[in-house]
Amino acid sequence: MKHPKLYFVVFMLITQSALAQGALIKIDGSSTVFPITEAVSEEFQTLKKGEVKVTVGISGTGGGFKKFCRGEIDIQDASRPISKEEMKTCREAGIQYVELPIAYDAITLCVSHKNTWLSKLTISELKKIWEPQAQGKVTQWNQVKKEWPATSLKLFGAGSDSGTFDYFTEAVNGKSKASRGDYTASEDDNTLVLGISNDPNALGYLPYSYYEANKDKLKAVAISQEANRKATLPSLQTIVNGTYAPFSRPIFIYVNAKSLTKPEVKEYVRFYLTEAKTLVPQVKYVPLSPKAYQAGLTRLQKNKWGTAFGGEAQIGMKVEEILKREPKL
Repeated sequence: MKHPKLYFVVFMLITQSALAQGALIKIDGSSTVFPITEAVSEEFQTLKKGEVKVTVGISGTGGGFKKFCRGEIDIQDASRPISKEEMKTCREAGIQYVELPIAYDAITLCVSHKNTWLSKLTISELKKIWEPQAQGKVTQWNQVKKEWPATSLKLFGAGSDSGTFDYFTEAVNGKSKASRGDYTASEDDNTLVLGISNDPNALGYLPYSYYEANKDKLKAVAISQEANRKATLPSLQTIVNGTYAPFSRPIFIYVNAKSLTKPEVKEYVRFYLTEAKTLVPQVKYVPLSPKAYQAGLTRLQKNKWGTAFGGEAQIGMKVEEILKREPKL
């Protein structure tokens, strides 16, 4: 054989390329969770010096679960727990998973700084605005409350594949996906920021981090459960202690059990839970307690497959309670 050293070098380059291509972690799902997962992934790839590639999509929680339950991705970003239908689909496909809370979020109701008259809303007022029966009928602000101006009501919110949409509709209208349809919907939260900020008659909802990053463009609206109760604004404190109700919520990653047999995936998830306390605040989200992250690592180590929710939305549930429950597939 001529030039054996050259052949060896070529063989090693091909082998290294194959290994690099094989060390791929596929993630998709929630646009709400995306900024956290993107930050974790960037740090992890830097740590691995190019040996592992991580791709992160934003097809929404519902769209991500479709891929996850088909076994197309390793990790699912979710801004709500897995649903009964998704549990059934995963079960039929033989997909097992571990459910891991990774941070707190708060659905934040926002208006433009150009809006000088709206500072608070009650849940009943939100229902009057967003319930399915309001479609085509409640089109001006004074139809919600007579003291408000007789100007057009422009609405912005999450798309129907979004876990934020599911949670918001459950919290306001009492049923997931029950909503009027005549509003500007988007899976891209930056599109919502732009739409709300440019219109003095606009009202919209989006994840807390997008509000925090755009405070110069948006004004948060305080929320009260009833007309005679104190209205509360979202903040680090009110999100963690649950007083920003009913819109404080945990957000999650779901990890395919089969993917966890790959060393790079297991290492990535451990890195995620270990570094989240540092990286979560950097992208304007609210971290869990150190005890909660440790409980997530224990759940991972003990292969506790399944969900603590049983496929049903549970508004206002604390992370500590979630992690105490025995998960079920």
